[in-house]
Amino acid sequence: MHALPVGAVLPIRWRPRVVGGGVVSRQRQRQLGTAIRSARCARRMTQAQLGQACGYSASAISRVEAGLLRPADHSLAVIVQVLGLQLDTLGLGGAATLARDVTPNQEDVMLRRQLLVAGMAAAGASALPATATAAARPDASTRIVGALYEPTASVPVSLQELGRALAAARSQFTAARYEDLGAALPGLLSTAQSTRDASAGRAREDAHAYVARAWVLATELALKGHSDVAWPAADRALAAAQASGDPVVQGEAARVLAITMRRADRPAAAIDLLRRTAGSLGQGPGDISRAVAATLLMTAAYTAACGHRRTDALDLMAGAEDAVGRLADAAARPRSQLFTVDATTAQADLYWIGVHTALGTPDEGLPYAARTTPGRLPTAERRARYGTDCARMWHHLGDHRRTVAALIFTEQVAPEEVRRPALRALTADLLYAPVTVAGVRELAARTGVS
Repeated sequence: MHALPVGAVLPIRWRPRVVGGGVVSRQRQRQLGTAIRSARCARRMTQAQLGQACGYSASAISRVEAGLLRPADHSLAVIVQVLGLQLDTLGLGGAATLARDVTPNQEDVMLRRQLLVAGMAAAGASALPATATAAARPDASTRIVGALYEPTASVPVSLQELGRALAAARSQFTAARYEDLGAALPGLLSTAQSTRDASAGRAREDAHAYVARAWVLATELALKGHSDVAWPAADRALAAAQASGDPVVQGEAARVLAITMRRADRPAAAIDLLRRTAGSLGQGPGDISRAVAATLLMTAAYTAACGHRRTDALDLMAGAEDAVGRLADAAARPRSQLFTVDATTAQADLYWIGVHTALGTPDEGLPYAARTTPGRLPTAERRARYGTDCARMWHHLGDHRRTVAALIFTEQVAPEEVRRPALRALTADLLYAPVTVAGVRELAARTGVS
């Protein structure tokens, strides 16, 4: 196959494909699009990156994944080659046939699951529960995977009802009730997407924003559990946010996508995304836009710190702190809280603690920890973040007693927070340290570490 020049855009058009004497329907094309999307997300690629690799526009890839366009044979061959898919495993190769003794509905279910498995398997992941027990008692990641690739049908509701449901889900996140949020998300996502699909005009744009924010919550939840499904969830969030045309929602979605990029060891790309988005929002009208820009700069600073880019981290935090200060000085603080984080002095102090710990200078985070009053932080999730950041800071300073005290504080304000993988690992490290600290064995027992 000849190499394609970078930036070349090939025509992608719908064309029915004959397979085993039949024609690939639009329903099957949508399923093929789902497999392509799942493989792309599992490989940590954006639509723009896949498009660049294949010589297509990002919008063309988006339409293919949505099942709105069917690529010609040579176009499809380029896509599956880049993603490491096989036409035969997708049921589209000449040798691939479906059983003749199944009903149309059964055939559809079989093909859908075949496509989903093939898409995730291309990157070494699985879209389906590994065991019957996992299927019977799905965790948050399994539920999000189901919402991503096998959504349930739902009845559209009014935008007012959808807004109330989204607010309730956001409250579960800010209260650190992650199990409740995980149980509610599939229904919320299904309802939001059904409502969007049934809407038109401005109402459809508003519904896109609700869909985006529901996926932001799904991404936040997946990030709490260090789950790989955070990437495809963030991808869905950004796509819906862009369709909404709302720059604030786009900023919220860009933030969670950048965090997944950092977790995938792509800090430079994450910082670039955050800087560009913050720059756009910072120049726009409205206090909320500037507040979101400040939160993006904080996230970029922490990302730079994790990559040991000290100068960048400190410069970005200084810019974020200045942006927050200008909001306060102008008495222009947003009337309502931002979606999952806030642009406040206390929020900046939390990030300073995390930035200095990640840079290996935890002692420089001590003044910020000392001047923070946890009870004044707006939500249980933020108070738990304070406890988490302090625990890591004290651990790096070698003070195990204060590390345990910070973890116990976190448990008191948000019991589910200390059961996250990262904090369980920290608790285990304390449990098996040469010197036993009072309270650590009991904490380990309560959180399932021992």
